[in-house]
Amino acid sequence: MKMLFYRYGSICEDDIIKTFEEFGIEIIEYDREVYDKRFPVEREVLEIAELLDGNNILFVFSINFFPYLSEIAKIYKIRYVTWVVDSPVLELYTKEIKNDNNRIFIFDRQLKEEIAKYNEKCVFHLPLGARVEEKEKIFEEKRKFKHEVSFVGSLYTEKNPISLYEKNIPDFYRGYLAGISDMQEWCYGTYMIDQIVDDDFVLKIKKYMNEFEDVNKYEYLTDRIIFTQYYMGAAVTAKERVDTFKMLSKKYNVDLYTLSDTSCLPKVNNCGQAKTKTQMPRIFYESKVNINTTSKAIRTGVPLRVFDILSCKGFVLSNYQTEVLELFPQGEVLDVYVSLENLEEKIEYYMLHEKERNEIADNGYEFLKKNYSMAKQLTKMLAIAFDI
Repeated sequence: MKMLFYRYGSICEDDIIKTFEEFGIEIIEYDREVYDKRFPVEREVLEIAELLDGNNILFVFSINFFPYLSEIAKIYKIRYVTWVVDSPVLELYTKEIKNDNNRIFIFDRQLKEEIAKYNEKCVFHLPLGARVEEKEKIFEEKRKFKHEVSFVGSLYTEKNPISLYEKNIPDFYRGYLAGISDMQEWCYGTYMIDQIVDDDFVLKIKKYMNEFEDVNKYEYLTDRIIFTQYYMGAAVTAKERVDTFKMLSKKYNVDLYTLSDTSCLPKVNNCGQAKTKTQMPRIFYESKVNINTTSKAIRTGVPLRVFDILSCKGFVLSNYQTEVLELFPQGEVLDVYVSLENLEEKIEYYMLHEKERNEIADNGYEFLKKNYSMAKQLTKMLAIAFDI
């Protein structure tokens, strides 16, 4: 069995490739975009077509949805299998989403329900997973707990487009947006911005944002979806993460592994970028508390970071997400917080109860290995994709 694996640089691609190879699948990789982001799509199409012509390919696979891959696979009468691991993914709103050769797996249930209305028979919900095999060697060493509280990832301050236009936006609208952000920041379990912001408001605010995303190239995308999920999602995420670590750093040693500007957080320790394969697993393993604060655009799903930490026997303290409690027993394999005050209380508790904290971390590892290993999740995917 052969597959064409389209790579664009997602951090989970290597783990998926290793797992497919263990299944006995022969993988032909196409990785042009990893090295040349400006390479013309038209030439990519020709190169991919050459690979499909010269090989007996059963299916094309990618992380996240690429409309032209769906079209190419349709022409060759083969299936296009994709696992959506991010949100928002604007390409999901293109007409190619309706192709009947698609088998689209989405980690966030609410996003899945939103997209499934365009192609109900070909869109599925599938939580993420993680490999543990390459990480087991770090467990041979006793935990050294070099970090009290740690976080690996972006603060989203550099991913917040609204901040670029704040000076253009009149005080009234700026105040309204600030009020929405304050309301949504600590409201877990529902994304109220979707319900509060209407088309009329977006039309008014759009004229102050010079480079508002062009929705015309996405057949099913609207200005309101762009604004509520892409723009406001990033804005609220940035606010929440800054506020979270500002508060925690007043009491604890907080280590951030990030390329974001942390000048607004003078008490945190910015450790710079962490190498995905070599440094991140050890950081997760050697941190007393690993914070997961989910991007607001992920409305119900569990982000990859939770699976990554659990796969390294790291203790996870995550913000509340609907699917976190559906997938993981709270207080047994990880724990969740529902407010900034609750987060501080739980950190204080787990700092004083090391034995319980370590047991939860070890249980989380075993639970993930049993229920959400990459092999288990990809087996589910292939069974659904090929009606096995």
